[in-house]
Amino acid sequence: MNVSDTAGHNIGFVGTRFAGTDGVSLEAAKWAKVLWEYKHVSYWYGGKMDTDPDITSLVPHAYFGHPDIQWINRRIFGTTTRDPEVTRRIFALAEYLKHTLYEFTRRFNIEVMIVQNALCIPMNVPLGVAITMFIAETGFPTIAHHHDFYWERDRFSVNGINDILSMAFPPTLPSIQHVTINLPGQADLSHRKGQSSILVPNVLDFEDPPIADDYPDSFKEDIGLSPEDIVILQPTRVVPRKGIEHAISLVNSLNNPKYKLVITHESGDEGDEYMHALQEMAERQNVDLRFVADRVGEERGTDREGRKIYTLGDCYAAADFISYPSLYEGFGNALIEAFYFKKPVLVNRYSIFVTDIEPKGFKVVTMDGYLTKDVVTQVRNLMEDEAYRQEVVEHNFELGKRFFSYSVLKRKLRALVTNFTGMDDL
Repeated sequence: MNVSDTAGHNIGFVGTRFAGTDGVSLEAAKWAKVLWEYKHVSYWYGGKMDTDPDITSLVPHAYFGHPDIQWINRRIFGTTTRDPEVTRRIFALAEYLKHTLYEFTRRFNIEVMIVQNALCIPMNVPLGVAITMFIAETGFPTIAHHHDFYWERDRFSVNGINDILSMAFPPTLPSIQHVTINLPGQADLSHRKGQSSILVPNVLDFEDPPIADDYPDSFKEDIGLSPEDIVILQPTRVVPRKGIEHAISLVNSLNNPKYKLVITHESGDEGDEYMHALQEMAERQNVDLRFVADRVGEERGTDREGRKIYTLGDCYAAADFISYPSLYEGFGNALIEAFYFKKPVLVNRYSIFVTDIEPKGFKVVTMDGYLTKDVVTQVRNLMEDEAYRQEVVEHNFELGKRFFSYSVLKRKLRALVTNFTGMDDL
């Protein structure tokens, strides 16, 4: 398929979900924003959407949470074989979804398709198969943006679909340009699939830093704290891989009743057992732990009870220190956000931090899987020495601007779009 060489192209974002504040949705929105600056118009295809209906194809079966998709998932993971009926349903749904992709690209005259994570992690197997068949049949110019690969997740290691994973997660087709978000992912894709990729890190708009106002000033009071309290913010979901037990141990070790641990997100779709375990741990260690997801939204406003709702940015603004003791991350958006909002941060040295972020020279307190007295001392020194803390956060902000800003994304997207259009559109 030849892409026209007029400035401004129709870009089709394809994925299982473009809604809420998950990392894939947020990064896709950033890509669309950069593309729009150069007159490229973005259209959206997915199963759960909060995009403008006028530029969206909503296909419920594209969502990984659809009951039919969940039925398949329960029968293909945790086993090494699959029933013929499962195979039939996978390919029947894939055929249906493939036709919806044809309709989407025709309806909006899509010229380049950007697949967001749907060709690397098998949350919706029929969708991955459908996209693969569509590209194979059309040779459609496709950018496959891979955030997480199935081989990185234990939950997918035992499965009855290795043949399908080899075919479609991701596929090896000549019209696909692969994009990875970290160096290990880039190396794994090359090793496992023989495919090269362009490395595009997750970014924030460091050239347009947040403008401080007084809206977050009431955050502490609204969650039951006093203005003198010191907020250790854990800006993540409540899931085991976030290592939140280390944040509880940190607050306990600081041994100051003014330190409070505040968690911004809910448990999500992984259950509440971990949250209950954290609550019990905090009680045993006499740590003031607060879950405030009901006060955090995508936009400022009020809830049905008239209570003030804060954005995640407001939470950062109100925080004094950021806790990020994750055991594993695909990249580490919250860490880049800490740099962006000029907050000091504790990081567990997860693998992507070690390979992609730490070598850049950021000044953070680090731990290697466990909390030590030295780590606690470093945190305490940062919190008690205002001049040193300011020096650290300013240093990190400038490095963030250099390595993880929109200008970096613009350079990367220029190469990707030019590859398909033959023009330097960006």
